[in-house]
Amino acid sequence: MLKCALLGFLKYQPKTGYELKQTMDQSTGHFWHAKQSQIYTTLKKLEQDKFVISHAEPQESRPDRRVYTITEAGDKVLQEWLLEPVTKPDTTKQLLLLKLFFSGKLEKEAILTQLRLIRNLHEQQSKLYKTSTPDFIDEITALQPELKQDAHLWDAARRFGVLYEKMYIDWLDETIAMVDVEF
Repeated sequence: MLKCALLGFLKYQPKTGYELKQTMDQSTGHFWHAKQSQIYTTLKKLEQDKFVISHAEPQESRPDRRVYTITEAGDKVLQEWLLEPVTKPDTTKQLLLLKLFFSGKLEKEAILTQLRLIRNLHEQQSKLYKTSTPDFIDEITALQPELKQDAHLWDAARRFGVLYEKMYIDWLDETIAMVDVEF
């Protein structure tokens, strides 16, 4: 999947591995992320497979930067992947749920502390989806109006984040209330 995510970003414009990481962190990083080392390893493999090409750009007082561009073969792979239907629901690992599942013998306050801490983190994430992310989308489309159609889909992904955070916070509020009464 990382392969296709990188090809997707490179479809918009050539980028360095560092720029790809920054772009991913600001956009898909909320639902699909990667470590810098994974990005560089995947770029090397994509280049070996001829799905991207790269060239070195000299920089003053720094090592040359390597800029990657999607090839026709890479674009074909990306298009095939985009057209491939998703045939089963995504599964995710939820560390909080795993811990909560086994926390029945913990003190009430220990459980509540964890739940309140994660609630605060989800509240912060919710604010990010509602403020920073729309601004980021607006900035890109102001600079590149030809991406307006893409921006509608980016905003749909952002909206998923808003609704997910609302659901998660609602569930946390319910669970906090239950633990407070039942324990």
